[in-house]
Amino acid sequence: MSGAVDLSALKQRADAQRTQSTPGADAGTSARPAGSAAAPTIPSSFAVDETTFDANVLSLSEQVLVVVELTASWSEQSAELTPVLEQLAEQANGRWVLAEVDVEANPRIQQAFGVQSVPTVVAIAKGQPVSAFQGPQPADQIAAWVGGILDKLGDALPGVSVGEPVEEPTDPRLVEAEAKLDEGDLEGALAAYEAVVEADPANEEAASAARNVAFLIRAGAHDPAVVTDAAADDVDGQLAAADVLLLDQRPEEAFDRLIALVKNTSGDERTAVRTRLLSLFELFDPAEPFVMTARRKLASALF
Repeated sequence: MSGAVDLSALKQRADAQRTQSTPGADAGTSARPAGSAAAPTIPSSFAVDETTFDANVLSLSEQVLVVVELTASWSEQSAELTPVLEQLAEQANGRWVLAEVDVEANPRIQQAFGVQSVPTVVAIAKGQPVSAFQGPQPADQIAAWVGGILDKLGDALPGVSVGEPVEEPTDPRLVEAEAKLDEGDLEGALAAYEAVVEADPANEEAASAARNVAFLIRAGAHDPAVVTDAAADDVDGQLAAADVLLLDQRPEEAFDRLIALVKNTSGDERTAVRTRLLSLFELFDPAEPFVMTARRKLASALF
């Protein structure tokens, strides 16, 4: 199965919300004292979603074999299989761990694996699927299946220690920014996020939050009537209308409006519209179908 499934889109998924409990804690490195060679400590089984899949499955699989169970609440076979897997994972003492995914709540993960039925179980090592099976299986067969994978991997994975979930250290700068956001102080939150980015340009969480807050401030200042009142050749009006549409959860309409404007402008005006459109794309997961469609439309409009 290795190489047959492309998980890169899941790895790129923006972490729009801070994860409250991170079983893998970025594969455990952040919880390890400086200079310590101790293996990360994680639970033997835990739930993951689209926002935690990268850290708690793909990154963690660099340390240990991660067995992903794709389930659904309505599936009787899933209800039969899950406790078997959980017991085997607990008995494995860190040789492998179990990550449980509810496909109803996480359709992108289901789509990435191409899963047609649940339960489906996929073994992940070094960020890649290496083996899989569908439907409930006897415990001894599952144990033999996992054992065969581990034998092939040999010493390729350093392993982990099984224990309680490790809490990810909290960045006080982000806590301050979030507090301002909770208070409704958008300007203060933006300034706080931008200060983090200035000090730490690689902090994508702060950068993503700053983009979103800046958009909220700009879009919130527009008169909603601009959506119907802006003339077709009014560039500023159409940019404002796109913001309002996006704020109203109508991204396809917002993107199509700006793509049409790209077609009907030139020079600096066209550059300004294209730049705004690209900045709006950054507010979403690049794997979102409507973003991918809009990018294709933009490329067609430009060339």
